[in-house]
Amino acid sequence: MLKTTLAFALISAGALGLTACDVKKTQEGNITVPKVEITKTQEGDVTLPKYDVKTPDVTVGTTEKTVAVPTVKVEEKKIEVPTVTVTPAK
Repeated sequence: MLKTTLAFALISAGALGLTACDVKKTQEGNITVPKVEITKTQEGDVTLPKYDVKTPDVTVGTTEKTVAVPTVKVEEKKIEVPTVTVTPAK
């Protein structure tokens, strides 16, 4: 349970950290679509944009807190439960 909670907290912190990224476009994108007839008259040129991405620093740690945790008490009782008997077909 603690591992699941810790994993969820780490994933949530990571997702929150990704939303705080600072993204700058460093180069414009360009695409020249080739003209196509029966033969190609121009070669295509594709230039993808470049980005610098600066992610925030994320520090994950632990701290001790006192929290209310519910407890479950179990007791045994004798009750009647259904039974099933299966006789294979001959």
